[in-house]
Amino acid sequence: MLEIAWTLKQNLIDFVMDAEGDLAVALEAFAAARSTGERYDIAQQNQVIDSFTVEGKVGNKTPIDLFVESQPDLTQSEIGLLESWRLRSFTGLFEITKISPDSFELMNWLTAKHYAVQPNSANFLAQMSRFKLGEILGARIAPLTDDWWILSSPPIPMGKLGKPKLAVAIGNFKQNYKNNLYSDAPELLEQAWQSVEEYHKDFTEFFGSDEVTLSGYHLNKQLAQFQETITKKRLADMGIDRTKSLADIVEDAGVDREEVKAAAIAAAGADAKAVEVALDSSASKMVAPKVELPDRFKKAEQVTALSHPRWGQTFLSTYSQFTAMLAAEDFSTIPGYEKLVRSYLEDPAINAGIWRRLAQLNPAKLAQIMQTVLQRTDFQIDRDLDSLLQEFKKPLEPELPEIASVPLHLHNLFQEALGEVQKSKSKPQDKKKTSKGFKS
Repeated sequence: MLEIAWTLKQNLIDFVMDAEGDLAVALEAFAAARSTGERYDIAQQNQVIDSFTVEGKVGNKTPIDLFVESQPDLTQSEIGLLESWRLRSFTGLFEITKISPDSFELMNWLTAKHYAVQPNSANFLAQMSRFKLGEILGARIAPLTDDWWILSSPPIPMGKLGKPKLAVAIGNFKQNYKNNLYSDAPELLEQAWQSVEEYHKDFTEFFGSDEVTLSGYHLNKQLAQFQETITKKRLADMGIDRTKSLADIVEDAGVDREEVKAAAIAAAGADAKAVEVALDSSASKMVAPKVELPDRFKKAEQVTALSHPRWGQTFLSTYSQFTAMLAAEDFSTIPGYEKLVRSYLEDPAINAGIWRRLAQLNPAKLAQIMQTVLQRTDFQIDRDLDSLLQEFKKPLEPELPEIASVPLHLHNLFQEALGEVQKSKSKPQDKKKTSKGFKS
């Protein structure tokens, strides 16, 4: 079965690489969309090509569909294997948790799920012999049977990573593989999206709108109060009495201290160390996390917080300027209007949802502004806005926002990584003694 899978995979890759016409164009477009601007090594190039065989589209068909159509001699077993790759193969960030002579076990850090993997070529087997327990791999795996998996392309070894570096690697993965988040756990992805909708509902109930503009200082304070409110709500939904300390809750419920700690973190995103302090003090109340604005906004005269059930939350210090430009009788009298518009086009944080919100405020005026700034006299919002956003590499559909809930094991990792970084920064630095006078 391993040999069949290896041969089938190589034939599929060769089919894609030798293709011309629409398939070749689709591969080029797929690779360009995945590009981060950095030079890819061979392993990364192979992973992009391998991903294309499953995720790429040529019209309404995948490369696997076209491959099957071009190979009339394929057996039903081979077609079934290809179909399982199309449906279940995925890219993940894996830790090696067990090594055997002819296989190894991987844990996907995004979902904490474990996989028994067999190398399906001599090259993979030789590469595997150099791996060690605890090493991190960027890899794409595909099903071989119900219980066994194979490496779909050569993995990218990252070595053993401490918690801070592992947290960074996971953050980079989330940024570069947004379509692969929780690929092997669709229930987690659904819960994450639901948490964004729930957050938006709570935001609008607390602030009375999906948009609020305050000074950075006052918005930061309001956000802390908002977090306190939703923490109380989450804990109340769990049947936890907010007026009691965690120590009292543990005693009353007769449950394990770590279970209550985990529940508080999961419900409210509470800081693990803060919860531990509350458990250690019978006088302390449950600790809700403090939500803060990014540092660059804290001293701003005005900051607008925008919330959307799909696009998530965005902070902007120039949103009022943009809306004032839309309301002005003559927008050209607004200082720096052209620079502002271009910054909204070029800044990745200004997503398509924000542009559509602006277009709803005053579509005719926005069209005039874009015609002037872009020197496109026939620019129309309803016809041209989406294509313009794509031109500036802005996705037209929302990607999972940063405010989405994450699995508890990831939250704990991020907290521990942050703690290690802060601990490292707090250590006194050795100061080099400076010598005075001449050296002999």
